[in-house]
Amino acid sequence: MKIYGTILFASLFLVSSVSIAAPYAAIVINAKNEEVLHCEECDTKMHPAGLTKLLTLYVVFSKIENGEFELDDRVTVSRKASAELPAKLGLLPGQQIRIRYLIRATAVMGSNDTSTALAEHIAGSEAEFSQLMNATAKKLGMTNSTFLNAHGVTQTGHLSTARDIAVILRRLLFDFPEYFNLFSRRTVDAGIKKVQHSGIRFLANYRGADAFKHGYTRASGFSGASSAVFDGDRIITVVFGGRSTATRNKAMAKLTDLGFKKLLMN
Repeated sequence: MKIYGTILFASLFLVSSVSIAAPYAAIVINAKNEEVLHCEECDTKMHPAGLTKLLTLYVVFSKIENGEFELDDRVTVSRKASAELPAKLGLLPGQQIRIRYLIRATAVMGSNDTSTALAEHIAGSEAEFSQLMNATAKKLGMTNSTFLNAHGVTQTGHLSTARDIAVILRRLLFDFPEYFNLFSRRTVDAGIKKVQHSGIRFLANYRGADAFKHGYTRASGFSGASSAVFDGDRIITVVFGGRSTATRNKAMAKLTDLGFKKLLMN
């Protein structure tokens, strides 16, 4: 089997932003049966940063599929949502925007203002939405996670694990396959402007990658969750604590290669 990621990333990203050191964790699983192929501190609670949005979107998709909301429903943006820290779409207080555009911006560019706007519209407040997140996490078997906001900006007690993030990415794949393509779209129309995927480098340079979610805060380092397919197999990889976009991507490529090798040997 040709190993994709290691060669592709070896000569890329000579210059990138560097984070302060953050705790490192990683997991690699076989998406078919959840078999763990690699685990390094994968059950240690850490700051999940933007990977939080995977659960945010799972809750939103669930509400839409249950018929409680529709993609073309209009959301009125609150001052709180508008004031969220970057990355953000640039929503303004009182602005109205369709749910579909909020979903796109949250999934593709990882915007914080759109995450909060979705949470407030679905549950009335971000605090109430967090309760929905935690109930959903428990139902899905994310046993070591506690979510206090919809976007992942660092907050004391807002914690998850590499294993739990792998669980939610896998459940998005199997429970909402019609939405899963959002995590691989390089650019998307988010209503007020087109936005680029925050993980575009990994998607462009790891052959077979069909989903990626990026996260970064000073407390979490550069985190990432990906799905990649080769010869009928699918590997899900999660990394917390990368020191830069480049080192995070290299680690994820190497670990995904490792996962495919182990499946090949089985």
